[in-house]
Parts: sequence; C-alpha cells; structure tokens
Amino acid sequence: MIEVVTCFLLALGAWTVQFNEESQTLSLVNNRGNVLLEGVLSFETQDGEKWRVVPPRDGVKERLGIADAHNEIQGYIVFDAQGERLEATVYHRTRQFYRGVLTFEGKTTFRDDAFPCRTRPQVGERVLSLSTGATRSLSYDSLFSPKDDVALRFDAASLSVDKDAFRIAGRIDEPAEATWSVALDRDYFKKRWVPYYAPINRERLPRALSGWMSWNVYFDKATAEDNLAQARVAKEYLQPFGLDVWLIESWQGNSDSLPVSNFDNLSLKANENQFPKGMKALADDIRALGFTPGLWTAPFGTGSEEFYNAHKDWFLHNPDGTPMSTWNGRYTIDPSNDEAVAWLRHYHDVASHEWGYEFFKIDGMSGGNSGYSAHFFEKPNVRAAFKNPDCVAPFERCVRELRAGIGDDRVFLACQGHFTGPEALYADAARTGADIVHPNQPVKWENVLQQAGRTLNQNFVNNIVFISDPDTVLVGDLPLEEARVTATVVALPGQQTFFGDFLDKLPADRMKILQQTLPVCDVRPGALYPYFNNLPVWDLKVSRPFGDWDVVALFNWTDEDAQIPFTLAEIGAKEGEYVAYEFWTSTYLGAFAEKTSLHVPAHAVRLLALHPRLNRPQFLSSDRHLTQGAVDLLNLDWNEEETTLAATFKVIEKNATTARFLVPEGYKIVSVDVATDSDAKVLLDYKEPDADGVLAVKLSGTSQTCDATVTMKFEK
Repeated sequence: MIEVVTCFLLALGAWTVQFNEESQTLSLVNNRGNVLLEGVLSFETQDGEKWRVVPPRDGVKERLGIADAHNEIQGYIVFDAQGERLEATVYHRTRQFYRGVLTFEGKTTFRDDAFPCRTRPQVGERVLSLSTGATRSLSYDSLFSPKDDVALRFDAASLSVDKDAFRIAGRIDEPAEATWSVALDRDYFKKRWVPYYAPINRERLPRALSGWMSWNVYFDKATAEDNLAQARVAKEYLQPFGLDVWLIESWQGNSDSLPVSNFDNLSLKANENQFPKGMKALADDIRALGFTPGLWTAPFGTGSEEFYNAHKDWFLHNPDGTPMSTWNGRYTIDPSNDEAVAWLRHYHDVASHEWGYEFFKIDGMSGGNSGYSAHFFEKPNVRAAFKNPDCVAPFERCVRELRAGIGDDRVFLACQGHFTGPEALYADAARTGADIVHPNQPVKWENVLQQAGRTLNQNFVNNIVFISDPDTVLVGDLPLEEARVTATVVALPGQQTFFGDFLDKLPADRMKILQQTLPVCDVRPGALYPYFNNLPVWDLKVSRPFGDWDVVALFNWTDEDAQIPFTLAEIGAKEGEYVAYEFWTSTYLGAFAEKTSLHVPAHAVRLLALHPRLNRPQFLSSDRHLTQGAVDLLNLDWNEEETTLAATFKVIEKNATTARFLVPEGYKIVSVDVATDSDAKVLLDYKEPDADGVLAVKLSGTSQTCDATVTMKFEK
C-alpha cells in the first residue's frame, strides 16, 4: 500500500481518494493497478480569487468543499468510480452564480516503461503524432505501458500529461467541462485490435533495422553475384551510416520465372543458375561484408510438381481431387496436416542453423488478400478439405512452427503480417505496406501514396507490437520531390527502412537521401489508434537531455501546388515564438507564433525543424539525418557567462555534416573550433552568418567515424 497522510479518506471501488487540507494535497490511489496521482488541488475564480479546498463540514462525508476567502463553503467536489474509472465533478452550492477553474496538478507513479500519448481520436485530425525520447505534448491524454498493455487515461477540459507529471482542470461554469476523470484501461490493445498482443522482444530486436533487398529492381532475376556486387557498394556508402541486413529474395528452384506460385518454395533447393554455390556460401559472403544475412521464404505452397507428388497428402485438394492453388503455390499446404506443419519448422531450421541466415522475411501472412494463407485457410470450403477439419487456429499453428524453426534468436519479419493475426505474438516485424513496385515496372506516385496510407493506418502499433515495414525506399526512378516523400514516409515514423535501388547506378544526391534515413531513429507513435486517410501534417517530437524540438513534415498528396498550414495547438506545442528551418531545401523560414503555412509543390514534402526562439545563439538543424539532430546531435551546451555554444555531433567517416545555427542580432562570432574524441582529424569550414543570422558549420574529412565538438565563441 502507498501511505499518504490525509484528513479525508474515501474508498471507491478500485480507487482510494485521500485529501490533506493543510497541504491541499489530493492523492488518488489504485493499488490493484499500482497507480498514484498525487498533487495539489486549487480553485481560482474568474476574478482571480484563490479559494481553498476543505474536508466536509456537514453530514455528507463523501464530498470535499470549496471555501471562499471568508471560509464559507461555496461549492463541492464529488467523486464517483465505475470499475477502473474515477470521476470528479465540481459544482456550486449557493444560489449565486460564479465562474472558476478547479485544477489538480502533480506527480504520477505508474509503470517504468510507460510513455505519454493520445488514446482518444478527435474529429477532423490533420496531424500524425510521433515521438522520440521523453517528449511532452499538450495533445497527449494518456500514459501507456507496452509491457503490461495498460493505459492510464485522463479526460478533462484542460489537460497536460507527461511521463511523471500531469495537470488537469475543470470549469465550474461549463457543464461539459466541470467533470474530469482518470481511468486504468487494461488490455488496451488486446481487447481492441491485437488479440495476440505481446510487446516486442527487445532482447532479440532492440531497435528497428535497415537493409537492402533485390526484388524491386531485379525481381526474379537476381543472382548471388548481383547481390554481392550491390552489397560491396552498400558497404562503402551505406554501412557506415548503419545499414544492417542484406536480404536475399527469389532464390528458390524455378524462382527465375514468375509468378511466385511457380517457385519451388518447399524443397530447400536453390536455383542452380542464379545461386550456384548454394545458400550457405552466400550467407557467409554476406556476413564477411559486415551485413546480417536475410532470407525471403514463401512456405505455404509450392510450384514444384516433384515435391507435390512426393508429399501429395500434405496439400489441399478440391472435391474433384485437383490441387488447390494460391499466390503461395500451385499446390497449397494443408495446415491441419502435422507432417506438413513439421516440415515448415524443419525447412526454416535448416535455413537458420545450417545455412546461417539470421533475418527471415516469411511471406503469405494475415494482411494480404484472399490468396494469402490466413484468409485462405478460413474459407469454409478450404476447411472442409483439411485432413483434420476440427483443427483449431490452423494459421496460428503454422506461424508458431515458423518461429520455432528459425529459433528465438532470429528476427522474424511477417510479410503482409497484420496486428489482428498471430504474427503479433510470434513475429518481430511485419511488412505492412503494399508492393512499392510491380514486376518489371518502375515505382510510381500511386505506389508512394499507398505506402503513406498503410503507414498511417498501422503506425499506432509500430515499435510497440512489432516494427512496421512499409516496403522499400526507392529513389532512383522517382522525381526528386517524390523521392523525398517516400524517404520521409518510411523513415520519419521510425519504421524498418529497406532500400532496393541499383546502388551502383544512384547519383550522389539520391544516395545521400538514403544516407539521411540511417540509422532508423527510435520513434514511437504519439496516437494509439489507426487513421484511414493521408494526413497532411506529421509531427515528430524530439526530446534529448540537452533540448526539445519538433520535426514537422508537410505533405502535399495532390497533383497541384498547395499551401499547407498548421498551428502550434495542432502539434501540441506550447504558446510562444518558434524558429523554423526546412531540411530538403536547406532554407531558413524565420520565426512565427501560433500558426504558419508553407507552399509545398505537388507530390512533395517539406520538413521543418521547429525550435522555441531563445534570443541567443541556438542550434537549428543538421543535414546528416532527416530528424535534424535526433540521431547525430549528441550534446548541446550554452555557457551564458562565456557566451559559448558547444555542439557535439556524430560525424561519419569520409562524409560531411553541415549543422546550422541561428545567431540573433546583438551577437557576433569571435571564433569557431572543433575537437574530436579520438585521433580522427575533422576539417572545419564556416563563414560569417548570412543575412538571416544563419551560421553554417561544415564538418568533413574524417578517416573514421567520431564524435566531433564544435565550440562557437560569441561576443555581445
């Protein structure tokens, strides 16, 4: 039990209400849920008078009183509990009418892993809320614990929720605002969207991964040497930035001839023409280049007549005896057949533990169309064809055996996985996006629109249930503005970030776009519910020990140029003046308060870093990563006495980083110096601030990745 000294005690279901008149402290305790909200109750009239909250003075002991300056009770606070929800209402006692606000502000004791977020959708939302670090937002209304799948939800006319602090208020003059509440919502995801809910196994997958895959440009024609040739380019240009996985696709026997239903998906035989040394040798070669080897499989069927004839009773048949076919194969496995399901396990055990693959993209999951396994196995006519028609959860038993086959120490990406299926329990990541390209076609704008739509729809489970994979970032064939859109859509929410272009053919400006998405920033959703349309504004709140800022993406999804507006209230920012810097066009946009808008071309995005205006030299942006400092800015220190600003950056070997700072009127640069944490030599280049006061500092020339600290000395 949490002990609190009190002069008022009220037990209401799961909640205990305690109040201490001397300190004006209210404590709301839910011991079953390990929740404590403790803070000060205060009441202020419209005229600015501060009245006190007092224990009851009459025979009604279940309410608190509000005493005016003459110590006369003029109103009451009553509490009501319904299960795990506790409600407080403030109202008048006397005939005269007065206005006022009751505020409860204090500290929260909840789960260690809980983070602030929003759980109540609003009509007409325009903003996708994202977060990295211990962020704050005026739009948050809840705390959520992924470990326990429990939300602590607040509801009030005026509300502020941080990880360990809150402020809620109700107005006595507005019936709709006179009541505020707090509720413990257990099984938040499980009872709504994710029946197989389990938090991500952080020991196995501590962060979202990045990688490259051959399918989007080679389709069914990639060879082992094609993969290794591209991997050698990636080793030079992308691995220093954090590229993790090299994924082999379309490797099975007969995999050089689409459709996938023709592939020899179950025999463990590689295509001899494309992979003559076999799959183990390729995994070894990939690992020697410093990448984690990954493998795509589509194991719910096969196109091999030889394998089918050898195991005919493993497959499903129509009443006339003909085999049932799906996207997975001309012959589709019977998930109720124990031998067939055991083979799925064996197949992936060999690929994992004998061949050495550590990342598995297993296709044919819950989120696809009727040709995908989960949907197909649920059809009544298909179930009637099962060897065991009474088989419970046939798709789940397959997914469980797939996990058992690859092992607990391998990463499982469920291709077209969905949070409504068993992948949430067994897989680490899920391919949530539609195909970004179709075979032997270039990527198109409508594919990017689909990628954005799927991201918005399923972002609320990303980095909680599994890591979302919206399909690859392809920048080689798209116009520049559209290339920036797909990079922002995939990387800003912290999703799995894979590439698929011919890396050896990418011009430097397109390669830089890929580099600017790496490594994947650790981002969680700020709103825990799905969206069904393409929101024009995405707001990433960044919090680091040395500062907080917003990265706001303004998307123009239309075919015409547009002015995209947003307000500080929409992104949950405090009132005040902010300075803005645009990432993709390297443009300082000046300062604004309350609201602003920006011209955005058709099929384009503008990415703004917003910082509260400090009226002294301050950091604006970095071109190293599209989060503009969230990945590469390691520390920031302003010394008022010495008028110095020191900024420490992670600088990548053989690459340049340009950081920008705002130097307001009244300050003049005296010197700029750089020092590193190692023997690495970093070249420093800068000029005097431009007409807007923007100072650009370029760091380059290092032979190894290092931490470099730029120290700027000013005089007033």
